[in-house]
Amino acid sequence: MSTLPAGIGAAATRRQIVSWGIWDWGSSAFNAVILTFVFSVYLTDAVGDNLGGSISASTWLGWSLGIAGFFVAVLAPVSGQRFDATAKRKRALGLLTAATVVAMAAMYFVVDSPGYLWLGLALLGIGTVLFAVAEVPYNAMMRQVSTPETIGRVSGFGWAMGYFGGIVLLLICYFGFIAGDGDTRGLFGISTDGGLNIRVVALLAAAWFAISAIPVLIAVPEVPQTDADPGAAKVGFIGSYKVLWRDVRELWSVDRRTVEFLIASALFRDGLAGVFTFGAVLAVNVYGIASADVLLFGVAANVVAALGALVAGRFDDRIGPKRVITVSLISMLFVGVVLVFVSGPLLFWVFGLLLCLFVGPAQSSSRTFLARITPPGREGQLFGLYATTGRAASFLAPALFGLFAFLFSNDRAGILGILVVLGVGLAALWRVRPPEKSLETK
Repeated sequence: MSTLPAGIGAAATRRQIVSWGIWDWGSSAFNAVILTFVFSVYLTDAVGDNLGGSISASTWLGWSLGIAGFFVAVLAPVSGQRFDATAKRKRALGLLTAATVVAMAAMYFVVDSPGYLWLGLALLGIGTVLFAVAEVPYNAMMRQVSTPETIGRVSGFGWAMGYFGGIVLLLICYFGFIAGDGDTRGLFGISTDGGLNIRVVALLAAAWFAISAIPVLIAVPEVPQTDADPGAAKVGFIGSYKVLWRDVRELWSVDRRTVEFLIASALFRDGLAGVFTFGAVLAVNVYGIASADVLLFGVAANVVAALGALVAGRFDDRIGPKRVITVSLISMLFVGVVLVFVSGPLLFWVFGLLLCLFVGPAQSSSRTFLARITPPGREGQLFGLYATTGRAASFLAPALFGLFAFLFSNDRAGILGILVVLGVGLAALWRVRPPEKSLETK
């Protein structure tokens, strides 16, 4: 076995890059349709609407996703570590994607009745864990389909594909299966009896993801086995945590920049997530946008974020990911402050979309920053830690949004909570040394 060369993706073809990005396109079926806009809403507003008892369906949803987040935080780093050490990165991506698709397809059996809420929550929680762990080998593959000179553009392309895929699928689901009133919905006239139209959407989302995952499994070769992480391939599950702790201590002593970036990125990534999490609430409750227009704003926001990621990818390759992230976060802080003081739908459309313009670049360049400083052959392990630290900090933006809204008795003030998280993340990033212009291990 030998250590991977720094330019592992030097021979990557355009076909491999596109195939890799198509997985991101398909993954929007879980993120946008299942987790955010359609199935989770179906669980709380329909299946669990008459649940009874003192605990609401939304509370049960929050708890189930919290439990899922715990399992992601525990499993992601050692899973990525083992995928690297055993040279089964692509195999793991295929199996985890397939398992996620099965969980999504099984959501068809969640009928609109309170007794099925528990099945729905279990499938959503299991799907969340499987999908999050699947992202680890997927992100680790980024170095296989890029070079130090193109990694920014490749990452931006992947993020943009995810945004655009979500837009297309949401529009198909809305107009084909959800729009309208009465006993049948959408252009296909699917019955609402037992939530059939939403259950069919779950099947469509599963098929969408399954088909989109095929190209990367065919086009991108398996990573070769290396000795980059000695002993990791031979230990058991419990032993993997000992290896992980050893490696983290080694990173801290040799190049603590990696650990510092994981902490900083966890902070500002939570702030970025908060922008989309609370955007719809603010649009309706604060700026007077009609509920029917929120989906249109969501589509526009995703288009803008995708374009931002595409453009910023080129700047990432020229000036480095730290500068792209820094400029994006500073710009978001400025626009966010403006949003605190303006009112009305028009100004929210203008400044809200401007805010989203910088979300895509910050997300994409955060991924390339880590890829550039990761020792070759240990991408899975580090992106597993990336998922873990993100989960560990995921409570900050929601908690501070609620705190500021409570203190000032105004949802508008919740924006300040998100800005605080972004600002703290920016401050933490400020002292992190940027990556060198090579992917070689330092």
